[in-house]
Amino acid sequence: MAQTEHAQTAPHNVILEGRHILTVSGVQDIDRYDEQSVVAFTELGELTIKGENLHINKIDVQTGDLSLEGEIWEMSYSEGSAKKAGLLSRLFR
Repeated sequence: MAQTEHAQTAPHNVILEGRHILTVSGVQDIDRYDEQSVVAFTELGELTIKGENLHINKIDVQTGDLSLEGEIWEMSYSEGSAKKAGLLSRLFR
């Protein structure tokens, strides 16, 4: 049986607790972040998180875990390629 091109290598989950604590698994890279937005490449596309006073508590691209806190207003996916060089890839060249 041939594997499809879109097969997931890690589970992708999004857990939002009270609109203030967000945990995401299946993160491949972070493209950019500031106090108003975080853009992450995930197994299912580009995830944009918008809010206020956003702070990344933990990012581990080896396990695919991202944890952040702040006032979260919006989360949205787009079909951005996860293969683009993100912030962490550019920092650790």
